[in-house]
Amino acid sequence: MHVPRSGSAAASPAPSSAPSSAPSPLDPDDDLPADAEVDALVVGSGFGAAVAALRLAEAGHSVAVLERGFAYPPGDFPRAPHEFGRNLWDPSEGLLGLFDVWSFRRMDAVVASGLGGGSLVYANVLLELEEEFFTTGAGRDWPVGAGELAPGYRRAREMLGGTPFPYGTAPAPTGPILKVHAMQRAAARLGTTALTPDLAVSFGEGRGRPLPVDPWNVHGIPRRSCTLCGECDVGCNQGSKNSLDHTYLSRAREHGARLLTGHEVRRLDRDGGRWRVGYVRRRRGADDGSGAPTPADPGRTAGSVRARIVVLGAGSLGSTYLLLANRCGLPGLSARLGHGFSGNGDFLGFLTSRDPGFRASRGPVITSAIPVRGPAGDGGPGAEFWVQDGGFPGFLDWIAENALPLRPAARLVRLFASRRWQDLRGVRPAQVSGQLARLLGPGQRAAGILPLLTMGRDTPSGRLGLRDGYLDLDWSPAQSREYFAEVRRTLRRLAVAIDAEYHDSISTFLSRSVTVHPLGGCGMGRDPGTGVVDERGEVFGHPGLFVADGAVLPGPVGPNPSLTIAALAELFSGRMRERLATSPAVAA
Repeated sequence: MHVPRSGSAAASPAPSSAPSSAPSPLDPDDDLPADAEVDALVVGSGFGAAVAALRLAEAGHSVAVLERGFAYPPGDFPRAPHEFGRNLWDPSEGLLGLFDVWSFRRMDAVVASGLGGGSLVYANVLLELEEEFFTTGAGRDWPVGAGELAPGYRRAREMLGGTPFPYGTAPAPTGPILKVHAMQRAAARLGTTALTPDLAVSFGEGRGRPLPVDPWNVHGIPRRSCTLCGECDVGCNQGSKNSLDHTYLSRAREHGARLLTGHEVRRLDRDGGRWRVGYVRRRRGADDGSGAPTPADPGRTAGSVRARIVVLGAGSLGSTYLLLANRCGLPGLSARLGHGFSGNGDFLGFLTSRDPGFRASRGPVITSAIPVRGPAGDGGPGAEFWVQDGGFPGFLDWIAENALPLRPAARLVRLFASRRWQDLRGVRPAQVSGQLARLLGPGQRAAGILPLLTMGRDTPSGRLGLRDGYLDLDWSPAQSREYFAEVRRTLRRLAVAIDAEYHDSISTFLSRSVTVHPLGGCGMGRDPGTGVVDERGEVFGHPGLFVADGAVLPGPVGPNPSLTIAALAELFSGRMRERLATSPAVAA
């Protein structure tokens, strides 16, 4: 059965044009019929998958997007403690939340599960790879070059609406010292420059003001401009982030693509002249009104869909796992499958400022980026890494402020003793505001914390495989030891430059690496001996099967990889359309 599109089968208007009327709200119970068949089946909804979905749908093809997670309209991202405790992805434990945490030997990885993929929780930074990367750096062995990526970068940047952080770039004589000021000062003292990269954020004409209505938006909920609350990495409840659900995916749906949430793909093989994709479908449980979370519905249903082409966009871990788990039905896959894994050099450190006016949590998560020339390594002599200011939600200031329980306990004891002494003296002032202020404390401990996020070109020495049916990673930091040592030296120098103290993260003390940018596993190559997919993302030996996400990167890129992944998907979409043009259409 051919899956009907919501619009005309003819090519739709350019994606920049708005529809004549708002689409119906996204239906969380939507599913495919039992005998469904589509032109293109897209697995996942991250930076590669969303791009492919739009470009194929606007070309007039029937497209279905299967996303294992669920939609998060503005206002739906959890904030309360009981909500945060269940905002994790582990169906075996009844958890169908946003964050999926993978733990391997010596490395942990944090990815997202929701409509929009990693864009829901990333820090919005849009950086391109410099041209030199493809001639003197790690990209010299890539099968694509800067010229081929340039149009994709331009289109992705236009869709994601990048703009630099517009506030506080020039410190006022008085008032709070923002982290953007601190980064500028540190960079100047180190003889370099702190850039203000484009951010996929709508700042509007003022903080928290209504944004122009998007008549194509799948959520149908008004969005507001950035309030500088620092909540980008836990989901933006204002709708200020130009995440993929607000951009690429909304436009794809307007052009007829079906966005199906709660659909996790498990099987992939050939069925005659078509691809057959098997999935399980889940539904989130409902709150019973008691305030206690209801476990996710343990029941699940299975289904399958046939497609002319399949686009894997489930992320480096998800797409690599799907190919490994279905290898028996995909004969001839490259022996490079699983190789070349990297955490993109991710490293986290913290500074504590001695300046009482410092305000680290004000603004989006990232406002600035300092490029640093690093040691020779996989990226070649002078390989770059980047240091970026981090941020965290204001409500986490309470945790940071009271991280050492003896401090608030001591203040509480002093307050109790003071009140008791007043009772004994018979003096009991009615106004106790000053005493309560002393109980809360000065609050400078939280205000002075500045996370520093570093990413760069470590050695892609990891190998993903299966162990007892589960994804496994063989990775050691040994080959990147000098890289990480140079990163720590640089962060210490930055601390001195802004009169702060440097602190390693807990993961460093535990000798573990934590990445939010897992890359590789299905790397691009010029032939099956050097890669899993070709220069247009098509799996060697399997026409019509594509990978379009961070898995295809042959190694670390250094700067935030989201824009590069989107640009590659823009490039890959041309081959996808060519493949559909040469294969028999699905029956109406």
